[in-house]
Amino acid sequence: MRVLVTGGAGYIGSHTTLALLQAGHEVLVVDDLSNASEESLRRVAALAGRTPAFIQANVRDEAALDAAFEGFTPDAVIHFAGWKAVGESTQIPLTYYRENLGSTFTLLEAMAKHDCHRIVFSSSATVYGEMSEPPFTEDAPTGATNPYGRTKHMIEQILADAVAADPGLAVGVLRYFNPIGAHSSGRIGEDPKGIPNNLLPFVAQVAAGRRDKLMVFGDDYPTPDGTGTRDYIHVVDLATGHLAALDKLADRSGYHVWNLGTGRPTSVLEIVGAFEKASGITVPYEIAPRRAGDVASSYAHPGKANAELGWSATHTIDEMCADTFRWQSANPNGYADA
Repeated sequence: MRVLVTGGAGYIGSHTTLALLQAGHEVLVVDDLSNASEESLRRVAALAGRTPAFIQANVRDEAALDAAFEGFTPDAVIHFAGWKAVGESTQIPLTYYRENLGSTFTLLEAMAKHDCHRIVFSSSATVYGEMSEPPFTEDAPTGATNPYGRTKHMIEQILADAVAADPGLAVGVLRYFNPIGAHSSGRIGEDPKGIPNNLLPFVAQVAAGRRDKLMVFGDDYPTPDGTGTRDYIHVVDLATGHLAALDKLADRSGYHVWNLGTGRPTSVLEIVGAFEKASGITVPYEIAPRRAGDVASSYAHPGKANAELGWSATHTIDEMCADTFRWQSANPNGYADA
């Protein structure tokens, strides 16, 4: 299969690109490298023994995307490209709406123009907001609490409307929870530019001495230790979930939603403890006020993906932290060390 991957040089995108190549697919990555490095794709090529094609462009660039479709003629698309930080989205919401919605419009129009009818969309558990109590099932009410989550929610609605207009379109929406970890080789992993917006890379940078301490946003949530709980999923498990969704859409048109998670909530302080165990390094932290847009607890009911995709998460929290530490130890400054 020929698969176009938007945002394929990023954290989740690079691991999924590797999984696609290892499964024998042809891959074209379109990424503007605004929050990624081309070094990730060089390492993916080394691990896979095959090189993905690459075009550096913003997915909102109609001419660049049209040229990508014209030259590559993809059978399917996996759409990762977008801005993704909850806290940042509350500060620059218009940027989030422009980038995330605009890229989706351009992509869907290019797909229609070039007769590509299969897409897997990288959605998020943030669409569940505070409308439901976890564990979330796919039919739970949705309604995000921050601009980032709202862009994901809106894109889901756009995709559903696109399917209603074109029943031959096959759409898989993957609502995944909190990806962490790295490839077991230590060659590819999460390398955020600037201050990390996600928990584990920040913890890893504190352990590596790049940051003084971790700020824990809130210790008064209604959870066992007062810190927020999330469903952390290994990025490699997440990558295999995308391949499983692509396979399912090969013989199933229409609009489909699957949760990708473990179904097990883990608190911020439990993550800190697991990373200290994996690394042997004490991680200093300070309690700070709650962060705008956060919810107390979010975790999946992954039963639908287990049953329909034949997929399940297999990695433990300890493995996720050990793989993150291996990546961070080998690449203390991320891909810049290359």
